[in-house]
Amino acid sequence: MNKKKIEGEAPTVSAELTEIQGAYRKILESVGEEISRDGLLKTPERAAKAMKFFTKGYDEDPSEILKSALFDENYSEMVIVKDIELYSLCEHHLVPFFGKAHIGYIPKGKIVGLSKLARIVDSFSRRLQVQERLTHEILNCIQDNLNPYGAAVVIEARHMCMMMRGVQKQNSITTTSAFTGIFKHVETRNEYLKLIESNLS
Repeated sequence: MNKKKIEGEAPTVSAELTEIQGAYRKILESVGEEISRDGLLKTPERAAKAMKFFTKGYDEDPSEILKSALFDENYSEMVIVKDIELYSLCEHHLVPFFGKAHIGYIPKGKIVGLSKLARIVDSFSRRLQVQERLTHEILNCIQDNLNPYGAAVVIEARHMCMMMRGVQKQNSITTTSAFTGIFKHVETRNEYLKLIESNLS
């Protein structure tokens, strides 16, 4: 339960945040840093707050986000929102991967506010992830809550775990896709892929 902040009261630091700060402090010491130097004095606190933000999706319900803006509408043509920026953390190395998501669906009596599609991308992305699972989580959320004739998700992302460590391939891009319903038909899928590749502006 959220409590109203009393005027003049010092902000409290949650036990969870304190625990994360302690973990970062130990990491800094383990890599040989001197945590008492000026530049690192507040680093554990800053890093803990950043990690909480990077993983804020655990505190959100993507299904509820979609359900908050469902509307009855007699529209049954393709709806696409493309180039949705996403930022996530690879669960294998805890380093970022980032890119764009392209979402399409064909309504069956229900449409959703367009911003909510971007919101669920954020909600699922702000967790420890792998791109393959992220793609299916977004797709299944749309399919389960809108019950459209079909849904499609394509994600293109760059992974820092490949760019700055390991094979160190700076120009590699990973593409994943998932489809349900009518998007499994070649003609519909090809129309969707053509539209997300086009520049209509």
